[in-house]
Amino acid sequence: MNIAFCYESVLPARGGCETYIGDLARRLLADRHEVHIYASRWDEQALPKGIQFHAVSVPWSPRFLKPWLFGRRCLQAMAERTHDVTIGFDKTWGQDVLYPQGGLHAASAEHNLHKHANPMVRRLARCVKLFDVANWSYSLLERRQYLSNPPAFIVVNSYMVRDHFMRHYHIPPGQLHVVRSAIDLERFPEQDRLRCRSQYREQHGFAPNEVVGLFAAMNYHLKGLEPLLHATQRLFAQPELAAQVPSFKLLVVGNPNAGAYKRLASRLGLDDVVRFVGYCPEMRNAYFAADFLVHPTFYDPCSLVVLEALACGLPIITTRFNGASELLHAAPGFQEGYVVNDPHDHQQLAWCLAQMLDPARRNAFAQAARRNAAQWSFDQHYRQLMNVLTTAAQRKQAA
Repeated sequence: MNIAFCYESVLPARGGCETYIGDLARRLLADRHEVHIYASRWDEQALPKGIQFHAVSVPWSPRFLKPWLFGRRCLQAMAERTHDVTIGFDKTWGQDVLYPQGGLHAASAEHNLHKHANPMVRRLARCVKLFDVANWSYSLLERRQYLSNPPAFIVVNSYMVRDHFMRHYHIPPGQLHVVRSAIDLERFPEQDRLRCRSQYREQHGFAPNEVVGLFAAMNYHLKGLEPLLHATQRLFAQPELAAQVPSFKLLVVGNPNAGAYKRLASRLGLDDVVRFVGYCPEMRNAYFAADFLVHPTFYDPCSLVVLEALACGLPIITTRFNGASELLHAAPGFQEGYVVNDPHDHQQLAWCLAQMLDPARRNAFAQAARRNAAQWSFDQHYRQLMNVLTTAAQRKQAA
């Protein structure tokens, strides 16, 4: 098939959807499909050979208008060529398949309010949102995307996101196709795991006997770093840990602009516990150096960082607001970690951290994580997605 992607910026080093587009394009090209990418920016060196790129130039514009301009110009550029099926990954409309890996803006805006622990601050943020031009712009754009006629095929990566579509826009279930996210396991080879682990831990001052919890994100506020720091303080306040030398360290990877969180960690007395290392160009080194992942997010359609951590055999702590939590098991012997009900529940989060200090429990969770990652392979994801693309192409041809 001749398949076109539409995404404003395709820089795989940034992770998330941009890494996924590279993985998907690589597999499509291996199966001899023709792949086109319509974008304003891309890193050709980081993407597989054989992709045909089409520049979609967008003049400078306010943030709330930029998606409208890119979406319109992308449609104009696609109209100049014939494609069997077109896919939009973000704030675009008119493609045959829409795959919003970032979930719904309406749901994200709702969940974003919960990151404020104080109810008064939360109500104030809700009021401010009413006067946010970007919020209104994105809401209108979302209606343009998903309430158009003929309706697009909508691919979602979790049942949580499917339920958001049904609740916010009354999209019928038959129009929504749940295709679980997946990552390419070949990006995390095991053969040099111990060497990478030793080098990274030594580089950042972790002793061999220390238990390292990994927090990886760019948006520290939304992904729950503040409650995690409070939970870490509460962990060390537990009597059973007070009598022994603490062996737990928290590794914070991602956004280099962490000044406010460094100050919070210092006020909480965690200067010797938390390591802020900023951007990590080779994430597998951070995964291999860690003993578990803690991701107390307020909203994630289906966090790729959780899938990558599972692929690296890491136990998981996350929340019910993460679509990836649907992949985790609670039954003994199959359990990969813990799912927290509320990121602001510092006591529950601290309890989960304490459980991860038990090496036998961690080992059992790690084995379950590896088995889980093998089930959600990229091959399985690819077959399910191709079924949707083939059906969309057939409908387009029939029309």
